[in-house]
Amino acid sequence: MLSPDQALAAAARPPAHVAPLPRRALVIGGGGVLGSAVVERLLGSGRFAHVGVWTVVPLQTALRRLEPLGEPDWATFTADTALVVFDRARHANGRDEAFGRPDPADLPALAARLQALGVHTLVVVVPHAPGLLPQALKAGLASLDEGAVAAQGFAHLVFMRPAQVGGADAAGLALPGRLARWLLSQLHWLVPQREQPVRSHTVARVAARLAAALPSAAPGARVMPPELLWAAAQRPDDDSVVDAWLRDGQLPDVAGARQRW
Repeated sequence: MLSPDQALAAAARPPAHVAPLPRRALVIGGGGVLGSAVVERLLGSGRFAHVGVWTVVPLQTALRRLEPLGEPDWATFTADTALVVFDRARHANGRDEAFGRPDPADLPALAARLQALGVHTLVVVVPHAPGLLPQALKAGLASLDEGAVAAQGFAHLVFMRPAQVGGADAAGLALPGRLARWLLSQLHWLVPQREQPVRSHTVARVAARLAAALPSAAPGARVMPPELLWAAAQRPDDDSVVDAWLRDGQLPDVAGARQRW
């Protein structure tokens, strides 16, 4: 039986430190330049005990903490965070064929499935053609599908809208198609600097930071405009731009602009 002094001492003792549960991130769309950069950043962040990536054929890897997952394996991976990356395939790299590529039309069903598997933090990377995204959609939902995902009630949801360099391969197009593609490519001179494309490693760095920091931010759905990615590119050595946006939702005023990549 405890004495009164022992009981008081026990009550005053600080609670034992409880280590947080190890986090797991699942990447849907880990191929391509952008998808592979996202996987690399997540592994290098040290914030996730395991990073799973959707594969459609068996894939051997020597990277620690990276787990190739067939679609039936998602349930046993028990991810708390997921990143869906829409990216062009690299035709010259056969290794990319091992990675599953999400279909934009399947996004609501995919998000519902991830939520049913226990995912509470979702980052969706949706590249767009620079200069062609209406102003109202830069900070708002761009489609009914995105609205359907937002309505599913994820604790944390972010749509990233990076401007994408170029478009589909024009080599197989007829002359009028190639001419039209070239004319459209010249529009980049009319696009404000803050809406110009940034390099894939910048997009991947921001996506990985979002995945790591969102659980500590206020809950809700957010849309990250291309201007914020441009601002993040001006400060490649820290995540203050992303952290400030998560904290107050404001676009930073970045002085002394660097090159956009």
